[in-house]
Amino acid sequence: MKTLIIYASIHHGNTEKIGRAMAETLNADIINVTDVSINELQNYDLIGFGSGIYGGKFHKTMFNLIEKLPSVANKKSFVFSTSSMEKKSYNKSIEEKLKEKGIVVIGSFSCKGYDTFGPFKFIGGIGKGRPNEEDIKKAQDFAEMMLRKLVS
Repeated sequence: MKTLIIYASIHHGNTEKIGRAMAETLNADIINVTDVSINELQNYDLIGFGSGIYGGKFHKTMFNLIEKLPSVANKKSFVFSTSSMEKKSYNKSIEEKLKEKGIVVIGSFSCKGYDTFGPFKFIGGIGKGRPNEEDIKKAQDFAEMMLRKLVS
């Protein structure tokens, strides 16, 4: 099984950190969303889409990539995010976009990330030290669950 993780991690590297932990567990390739070649995506059995959350949404570069994807049948994916609020509900809009393309979403993960965006910068940010080792372990456990879902 060939796996790719695509991430958008703009400010502090929170999402990249989580993506790399998942990639290690899955023995996956990992790439920044700005470097993705859409033609190469057909070579993967499972694709993870991850982003920090900006104004309650995935980064616009991830939305733009998904908009460009061709419709496919039964391609498997998962979604992950980091944010100051740790709300898995932030993943819903990307999950819906993927489903519109015929891509099956088999899992969703979120964790807290250090955030100094907007008003948070005036107080030194929130979620300092996140994602931490516990978040990394949860991300790795989630990745293992994705593997089990694929082989069952």
